[in-house]
Amino acid sequence: MTRPVYVHDLDGLAAHVRTVRAALPRPVELLYAVKANPDPGVLRTLAPVVDGFETASRGELRRMAEVLPGRVPAAYAGPGKTDEDLAAALAAGVDRIHVESPAELRRLGALAIAAGTSARVLLRVNLPVDAPGASLVMGGGPSPFGMDPADAVECVRHPPAGVEVRGVHAHLASGLDAPLAGAVAAAVVRWSVAEVGAAEVDVGGGMAVDYADPTARFDWVGYGRALADVLDAHPGLRLRIEPGRSVTAYCGAYLAEVVDVKRSHGEWFVVVEGGTHHLRTPAAKGHPQPFTVHRRQDADGPRTDGGPVTVVGQLCTPKDILSRSTAAGPIGVGDVLVFAMAGAYAWNISHRDFLLHEPPEFRTGDPHRVAAEWAARPSRS
Repeated sequence: MTRPVYVHDLDGLAAHVRTVRAALPRPVELLYAVKANPDPGVLRTLAPVVDGFETASRGELRRMAEVLPGRVPAAYAGPGKTDEDLAAALAAGVDRIHVESPAELRRLGALAIAAGTSARVLLRVNLPVDAPGASLVMGGGPSPFGMDPADAVECVRHPPAGVEVRGVHAHLASGLDAPLAGAVAAAVVRWSVAEVGAAEVDVGGGMAVDYADPTARFDWVGYGRALADVLDAHPGLRLRIEPGRSVTAYCGAYLAEVVDVKRSHGEWFVVVEGGTHHLRTPAAKGHPQPFTVHRRQDADGPRTDGGPVTVVGQLCTPKDILSRSTAAGPIGVGDVLVFAMAGAYAWNISHRDFLLHEPPEFRTGDPHRVAAEWAARPSRS
């Protein structure tokens, strides 16, 4: 192994998603948002446990067909769907297409009629629901996501031919803790039932992931109780959730070897082979990626003094920062850094062609065992 590697702990992922499923009331349908991590091994691991998959592009439809042939996606979402996108969703037999605008609904209806079928639809609605403390807000104000409530009501009252409006979809924010996620879900359902008589509601995902504390977990048990209260208040409701990051973030790690350490104007920099062109998450989220150090015992090159360090990659930009740490201890050339929580929105959102570096390798197993084996090999220095 001579270049960075992603290691997916699929056993850990399976255990985690089983815990999530067990915490939810059985009537709640657990979908996985493929956009978080479309790795084939991840999809195969989740397939026996989740109730379905939410897709958001023709590429994700193709990935599903390749990896899980015969498994019909539960949802097809995303803004800016072209006619080709909508036709592909119809051809795949997607269970529910999430429609973002009245115009998109009309185009979908026309395509369904031309294909001799009928499209089953959830209307994505941009509801004015407060989400204080959310890390990313996609609703409640002007937004490219979803339609205004008044437009949704009109679409329900006067749907175009070729579509069956089954209910509402509302993914309003991300980074929600369990009490807030439960409150948002309850508010979405109340509006959907009261205003459009929805029999089906998809309240989206957005469950918080704390990159500052890799041991922390979203309170799925508390969230499950909140959803049980929602179902008790609305008997017979079909309720879906579609988490992504909170399902797979913990199963992936990015391993990279230190190629240089140096001081610059009094500050230590650790340079690894790799960078944010492989692991985009810290740049996208604006946080230091948590990491641990596997020390190479045979290395005799320079080491930091154990004080604060900035970990950077190989790109020709000062934005190529993977992490900062005051507690990592001495780090030397040849050491292997294990960046945790790299199982979601990592390689799949990275600007991988910048400078045309080699891509990372991919393995399954225990990331720390892989790192220990790597660090035990003779140093390249």
